[in-house]
Amino acid sequence: MSDVSVRVAWADDAPAIAGLQLRTWRSSYAGLLPAEALPSDVEAATAAWHHVLTRPGDARHRVLVALERNRVVGFALTGPAGDPDCDPVADGELAELTVDPDERGLGHGSRLLQAAVDTLRADRFTRATLWAIASDDALRAFLDAAGWAPDGAHRELDLDGEGTTRVKQVRLHTAIA
Repeated sequence: MSDVSVRVAWADDAPAIAGLQLRTWRSSYAGLLPAEALPSDVEAATAAWHHVLTRPGDARHRVLVALERNRVVGFALTGPAGDPDCDPVADGELAELTVDPDERGLGHGSRLLQAAVDTLRADRFTRATLWAIASDDALRAFLDAAGWAPDGAHRELDLDGEGTTRVKQVRLHTAIA
């Protein structure tokens, strides 16, 4: 049996989270965005994650990491939902759920999702939301199997500020009370 777990991220995890995020974005956004539109500066990403881990904007902002032994293989970011139609007291958001593509199908995503929902519930949220790329059928199927469903909200992100790099997203939700 493998040594696998999920825990709250430490500041020392910033480089591993940054590297994993940048690698995963390359595969997640392949075909949706040109490679040059994606960040590639690991040092800048590490600094940003270090800031998030050491100075969260709200006590309910949490970063969780999935581990295989002591190696970070996934991470989740939770906190209050920021959408204008959400209740910041009742609605929590799973802002990111990322598992290394080479580690998918091994249970890390399920453990990470359950830990994120448990964390949101412990922070007294009664509903969880997550924005997913509309064409990410694998993520949507994974969440559907876990009881998440579209709530009717959708958006289109303008990633370059010029309207040439756009990504459509749908919001999924689940009751967690």
